[in-house]
Amino acid sequence: MNLLWRLLYRLQRMLSGTRHWVLRRFAPPGLALLGGLAITAMLGADTENTVAYQVFALLFCLLLQAFLFSWFFRLRFTASRTLPRFGTVGEPFSYRLHLRSLSPRPQVGLTVLEDLADPRPSLKEWRAEQLADAEYFRSFKIGQRPHHDVFQAINIKEKAVATLLLDAEQEVRLELTPNRRGLLHFTGVTLARPDPLGLFRAFSRTPAPQRALILPKRYPLPTLQLPGTLKYQEGGVNLTSNVGQSDEFVSLRDYRRGDPVRHIHWRSWARTGRPIVKEFQDEYFVRHALVLDTFTRQRHSAVFEEAVSVAASFAWAVQTQESLLDLLFVGAQAFCFTTGRGLAHADQMLEILATVQPCGDQSIATLERLMLGHASRLSGCICVLLAWDEERRELVRKLLGYGVPVLALVIVPAGADTRLDPGPFGGPTGRLHALEVGRLAEGLARL
Repeated sequence: MNLLWRLLYRLQRMLSGTRHWVLRRFAPPGLALLGGLAITAMLGADTENTVAYQVFALLFCLLLQAFLFSWFFRLRFTASRTLPRFGTVGEPFSYRLHLRSLSPRPQVGLTVLEDLADPRPSLKEWRAEQLADAEYFRSFKIGQRPHHDVFQAINIKEKAVATLLLDAEQEVRLELTPNRRGLLHFTGVTLARPDPLGLFRAFSRTPAPQRALILPKRYPLPTLQLPGTLKYQEGGVNLTSNVGQSDEFVSLRDYRRGDPVRHIHWRSWARTGRPIVKEFQDEYFVRHALVLDTFTRQRHSAVFEEAVSVAASFAWAVQTQESLLDLLFVGAQAFCFTTGRGLAHADQMLEILATVQPCGDQSIATLERLMLGHASRLSGCICVLLAWDEERRELVRKLLGYGVPVLALVIVPAGADTRLDPGPFGGPTGRLHALEVGRLAEGLARL
């Protein structure tokens, strides 16, 4: 069985790689001729009753000539990019590409292509995807299963280049639209030139490795009044932007081993002859948790990607100047990242969400332990969930048992029923919402 999986995986890689090569190498007229070549090859087998074989010979000679012409294209050049710090899924952004020719002859009719790192999954990831597909087929949910072209991580508009002269730098402005979040790996730059008939393109490449971080898609949110009250935060003064300092002075007391030297009140020590320190009151903050459910075995899941987008929307929209926001999720391990009151900024939380991956090898009990460990300090909790099963209802029930107000957002596949069992909420309290894939903006606007 393992040998069969490897053979199928190799076949899939070969087919996807061939398709990608053909679409990059052949110009639109060349693709049309290639299709005609395949059709005439099938029709021309019977040479006695059809003349399609003559058309096949003509098309084959044209494509062969175009292919041979590419062998004579030689160009040496250098390339460098000026990329923005971030991009966002679905939002186009432009950047500058600087080209410098190292060949003595002027080069005309060129087109710029970007080379990206191979995005195809490993054997283990591909096998997991196929097993997930099989589950969808068995459950008659074929229409809900998303399919992805692994080579379409971004859409880049091809850009023509003016005549390249020796040692003359030329700036080309390119525009790309990311389709997936995460790190975007550029490996090099390709300059393409078509043959005289415009059928097949010759390539000249140069390495130009670079990376850009693509942030999750974000949706507009209405003005939110999150529930919750001030909660005592142990060591709260250390969570303020002025670390170790506080305006909430309480009293003076005798020095105890371990007290910071900066808290010593020198005048009182000089007056009494013994060390005296200033005592501060730990502060009470509004502190919310943003919980992201990552427990799915599907590597490319529309439900999971939309859940990340919803979490990113809240991370960006919730004001944290006078409050704290904890991002809680489980990946290779349990993570808690806090923003607000000078600790970090929302864009840093978005950077984390840009690279979060599904967790298929741990149970939801890991997330439960992480959340309940923070429950005593939380003023409220926003849970972005991938399902509304008994495990997740029990998780919300325990949070409510701690007296933590919960806003539960359940992401459901497109076309699925959005009517959910209230479960621990005990009725239509307005704190449980189903958000349908494809209609998230509409659903979030009703919060």
